[in-house]
Amino acid sequence: MVQNIKEIGPQRYRETFGRYFEDFTVGDVYEHRPAKTVTEYDNHLFTLMTMNTHPMHFDAEFAKGSEFKRNLVVSPYTLAILIGMSVTDVSQKAIANLGMDEVKFTAPVFAGDTIYGESEVLAKRESQSRPGQGIVTVLTRGFNQRSEMVCTFKRNMLIPGRGNAVEDKVGNY
Repeated sequence: MVQNIKEIGPQRYRETFGRYFEDFTVGDVYEHRPAKTVTEYDNHLFTLMTMNTHPMHFDAEFAKGSEFKRNLVVSPYTLAILIGMSVTDVSQKAIANLGMDEVKFTAPVFAGDTIYGESEVLAKRESQSRPGQGIVTVLTRGFNQRSEMVCTFKRNMLIPGRGNAVEDKVGNY
């Protein structure tokens, strides 16, 4: 179990997040909390900020004519929510995200849905070119409030070993 409190002085503590390379175990599953209930505002803002002009995401009258009869949450927002939810568990200490593979949107997401996430450690190996660091691969799954899977993706991250993270080297972090 990873401790998320660092003693910084007598009776003084600082919350910490993330895992070092050594803390990952293949097969472990981290349930990410809190969940996020998607609002119509969230969907419209993300859609328009990213210049997605498909009316399925922000035009209710257009969406009424679709098989869904209402606006769909834009899929990159669902992905962004799940990445964000996973940070404190899997990538808070990451040096770099190395890539994502096999991104799948397996069910529609609508305003009012609550998204839950979990990440399973699929693989880890020490870096051959960067001593004190390693590569961790996770599979993240997103579910709605009905336990329907809505999104999955694999992510590779470069993770420092204990004593090699930025916060280990920067004072007052």
